[in-house]
Amino acid sequence: MGEETLLKTLEVYNQQHIIDHYEKLTSEKQRQFLDNLHRTNLDIVFKIYENFMHKKPTQTHSSDIKPAHVITIPKTDTENWRHAEAKKIGESLIRKNETAVLIVAGGQGTRLGFDGPKGTLPLSPIKKKSLFQLFCEQMKASSARYNTEIPLLIMTSHENHDETVESFRKNGFFGLNNEHVHFFQQGRLPSITPKGKLILKDDISILENPDGHGGSLKALNDTGILTRLINNGITELFYCQVDNPLVTIVDPAFLGYHRMEGAEISTKVVRRKNIAEKVGVCVEKDGKGAIIEYSDMKEDDMKAVDEYGNILYWAGNTAIHVINLGLIKRLNYHGFALPYHRAVKHIDSITSDKKRIKTTGWKFETFVFDAISFAQNTCFLEVIRKEEFSPVKNSEGSDSVETARIDMVNLYRGWLESEGFNVPTDIKVEISPLFALDKQEFSAKIKGIDIKLDKDLYLG
Repeated sequence: MGEETLLKTLEVYNQQHIIDHYEKLTSEKQRQFLDNLHRTNLDIVFKIYENFMHKKPTQTHSSDIKPAHVITIPKTDTENWRHAEAKKIGESLIRKNETAVLIVAGGQGTRLGFDGPKGTLPLSPIKKKSLFQLFCEQMKASSARYNTEIPLLIMTSHENHDETVESFRKNGFFGLNNEHVHFFQQGRLPSITPKGKLILKDDISILENPDGHGGSLKALNDTGILTRLINNGITELFYCQVDNPLVTIVDPAFLGYHRMEGAEISTKVVRRKNIAEKVGVCVEKDGKGAIIEYSDMKEDDMKAVDEYGNILYWAGNTAIHVINLGLIKRLNYHGFALPYHRAVKHIDSITSDKKRIKTTGWKFETFVFDAISFAQNTCFLEVIRKEEFSPVKNSEGSDSVETARIDMVNLYRGWLESEGFNVPTDIKVEISPLFALDKQEFSAKIKGIDIKLDKDLYLG
């Protein structure tokens, strides 16, 4: 669109304050402003805005939900046999090159007091390996184990894309073949005031925000990566977020259960720590699996217990999924199908006369787990929290760098103790996936090795 068309579009949507700002700019800044605005889909954001203006207030979910059907931790011989069968099926999918990995890594480490992409945060307890390095070492070990090259997709944001790519280049792609690592940026949507006004970020741009982790499924399609994956025979996408160092990348048992259940999207769940834990809850709604944000559930449901005093809706979302590529393709057939959610934010902005102010804005985003409602079948699989879920979200307290490091040490300490070693409480332990990808491999490798536990132990 040219200048006249863009300005007319702004006029149609009653954005006179943006036009006034534009007209006060120098010719060079006008050109930059139009270039930035040209990349923004104004029609979509105002359509979303209108939908929210005419939408009834969000109703909390209550009487129409039931506890989700979850495949729980195996306890019986039959369940252990089924788990072993699932693992075989998953291993076959990996060997046949039917699986790719997507790590959603659009965030910055600002909340953690870290200046850089969250994936570059030095995290491991002894070597301080970054989250990216920890995941890539798993990818390298898995590719070697199954004699394949597993494609790795990294979703970045406009804010951290260049830094993320440079981190991989600078570190030699952490030992991976760079031809099998693909970066792409998630989309952005303008923020808007409750009165439907665009917000100026600075002289030459309006304020935009990432379109949520659900936007990864849209960006895969828009960038052409989805088509390439399908053409290369990939059928399943292992999805996780970058902030959880305990994720078991391309877990074959998880992949196998997903395939055995005929699921189009599967989710790993953990038991909620307590009724106050702020985590999405996996339920059955209208006869289908669903994940509901804790903020959208009635307080009575979040606190509900069964006859034994246990949390009734106990299955917490870990944001670890397996998603069939056919479902992702279907979600993009006629525009993007996932619904948009609204978040209210207090935003730094400028007025048309360049005064800095705080304003209230609406941010629109999509959630990847909303794909569940479009799936023909779903699967929820329980995993042990201390082995697979320790997100890094806060600078201190729960779900922080400190708690993640403690959980990593405790995991590896447990591997040693299961082999009869007595690990002093003041000793840190770190085991690279390149030494042992899992507890079973560790058990086989550790036999005959002289391990001294008089200081911190790293095996890599």
